[in-house]
Amino acid sequence: MALADLQDSTRNDDGIATAISILKQRFGEQLQTSQALREQHAHTTTYIPAQLPDAVVFARSTEEVQSVVRVCAEHKVPIIPFGTGTSLEGGVNAPAGGICIDLQQMDKVLAINTEDLDVTLQPGVTREALNVELRDKGMFFPIDPGANASLGGMAATRASGTNAVRYGTMRDNVINLTVVMPDGSVVKTANRARKSSAGYDLTRLMVGSEGTLGIITEMTLKLYGIPENISAGVCQFPSVDAACNTTIAAMQIGLPMARIELLDTLMVQAVNNYSKLGFAEAPMLMLEFHGTDAGVAEQTAMFNEIASEFGGSEITWVSSVEERNRLWKARHDAYPSMLAFRPGAQGIATDACVPISRLAECMAETVEDVERLGLVAPIVGHVGDGNFHVSPLVMMDDADEVARAEEMIERLNLRTIAMDGTCTGEHGIGQGKRRFLKLEHGTGVDVMAAIKRGIDPDNIMNPGKVVSL
Repeated sequence: MALADLQDSTRNDDGIATAISILKQRFGEQLQTSQALREQHAHTTTYIPAQLPDAVVFARSTEEVQSVVRVCAEHKVPIIPFGTGTSLEGGVNAPAGGICIDLQQMDKVLAINTEDLDVTLQPGVTREALNVELRDKGMFFPIDPGANASLGGMAATRASGTNAVRYGTMRDNVINLTVVMPDGSVVKTANRARKSSAGYDLTRLMVGSEGTLGIITEMTLKLYGIPENISAGVCQFPSVDAACNTTIAAMQIGLPMARIELLDTLMVQAVNNYSKLGFAEAPMLMLEFHGTDAGVAEQTAMFNEIASEFGGSEITWVSSVEERNRLWKARHDAYPSMLAFRPGAQGIATDACVPISRLAECMAETVEDVERLGLVAPIVGHVGDGNFHVSPLVMMDDADEVARAEEMIERLNLRTIAMDGTCTGEHGIGQGKRRFLKLEHGTGVDVMAAIKRGIDPDNIMNPGKVVSL
């Protein structure tokens, strides 16, 4: 992907220099301009070229974020919010330079409301840190995208992950947000009530906006009680198609699975090698059920019966915390497992999501493309909600191989849109999928651009992402 393809706004060199000078006086050592630090704040964990900010400010409060935004607004300087940098579509790049606001030091849990099952916190709190804080209170936060992402970044990208089939995505679990707007004003999107019909839904507008409308500085999230019984297991199949059809059948009868993850044969080989597991080299579903002892026993028996109809193996169940953690750590280590599987290759992570009735067909056609194009591309998916990831492992110095990988990704996105699906189930648009957003939403993108223009007329909030002005 050429850098020119990612550039849709010009640099404001004078404004940037003035803003850095003012902010340096105001923030001292909290503002840094070293090359190494700027590079750390532009990595995108994918093959999109890095585009560095001109300075990084480490903010510690809503008021400090306001101060940075007001200076940048006055001088029309781009602002790029940064959580933990796990963006997969160039979401933290700075195509026109500017100021990166690092929110990692805003990492306080402000209030845990056990009776209301909610928590208020700053955006730099990571999902793992939150669940450690909640453990002795008998509660947990279920959204698990794999990476130990910041919760502010997860809200900004509308993240989901392995538990989404039961607990929904960040869209379903954010109650309210405090957001610094492009002019430096602060908006609270809602109160703590679980539902409201009071005016426009500003919370949902901000969730998934990828930092293009404002910067999240505080948030209230739903919590859940830790279930009485949590059982995880593995079931292997003769083909990816059989695993997909098992998933579809289980969903159609309303089996309340907490997690159902698909790994194709290549992915099983990779996790076996990396995590020292001993699974048969065949497509696999990784499962988890939550509930009472009796409820989980009934659900697992039903799933066993469905799986057997499609040639699935007898399920190997684990219930101890240690065994479950080992199993799911192997799943979360899918990305480093893939990279280790083909040393020297770059993983091009992409995702797609289709109505579950089209899942088997979509994956089968994608596998055909991978084989026809001669690619090494493991597949892993949150198949309970029709979402899967296929990641070509590409030698980036091989232009022909890069072109074949781009062809596969292009065809995948067009295929999912044609199947009434989406070009991204959870990675977001960032820079990498803006063209597909237009194909998916048509004139709806013009409405998005109108919202962006109305809230951020100078296009300073994470410019060059999601929609183009």
